[in-house]
Amino acid sequence: MEEALVHSEHETSVWPMAVGASILLSALSLLSFFHWQMPILGIVLGGAMLAILAIGLAGWAREAFQHAPEETEVGTIAVAAFVVSETIIFGTVFVAFWVGRIDNFDVWDTFVPAGLEASFAVWLTFILWASSIMIVLSERAFTRGDRKNAMIYLGATLGLGLLFVVLHMNEWIHLVGEGFTVDANVYATSFYSLTGVHTSHVIVGIAINLVLFWVVASGLMTRERTTFFKGAGLYWHFVDIMWLLVAANAYLIGGAF
Repeated sequence: MEEALVHSEHETSVWPMAVGASILLSALSLLSFFHWQMPILGIVLGGAMLAILAIGLAGWAREAFQHAPEETEVGTIAVAAFVVSETIIFGTVFVAFWVGRIDNFDVWDTFVPAGLEASFAVWLTFILWASSIMIVLSERAFTRGDRKNAMIYLGATLGLGLLFVVLHMNEWIHLVGEGFTVDANVYATSFYSLTGVHTSHVIVGIAINLVLFWVVASGLMTRERTTFFKGAGLYWHFVDIMWLLVAANAYLIGGAF
């Protein structure tokens, strides 16, 4: 009876280290800009973080598509598990918001800034959900073998996601100009925590979709290997759905006297 030969191969990759370094730089960038009062250094570190993150994710994706022996569904399951873990983070922020809302019920109306408009949240919802439709159309086009339209729809997803972030940050700037800073009161702290955590997830989603766009455009992804597409779409839908809860709490419940 022949013994089965088991070959163990240990693989190493530099790309996870690059992605990890970019995460470290993001923290240093925020500390430099806001805490250490060194905005130029913060901007430089932020730019380096984005460049290293993009290179790291792109290299990691290329390595996976070129060297992985076969397609598996583990990636989609992993993203689903990650999404479940992320709900805990959002849940913690929601709890903190509600504790502050209840404890300060009698004076809450003094916390709400004049420039806060619930209608603006409706427009942001429309933009984000339109982007969710675009990524669905992109995946469907790719599975039909229509790479051109898949890239067009994915480009629309990226554009709408970027528009969401820019408009949201512009709103923050206007609110801060009114004195509604993160430490102004408990509502301000809760508002920026909720919208900030969500926007950070949108930015991560944009980075993932940028890598996905490159993988599709370069021809690395085939119709038989679409786990990355499914995982990116699942994460983006999670971000869109979570926005409904964030908007309902931060704008409707928070903005109500």
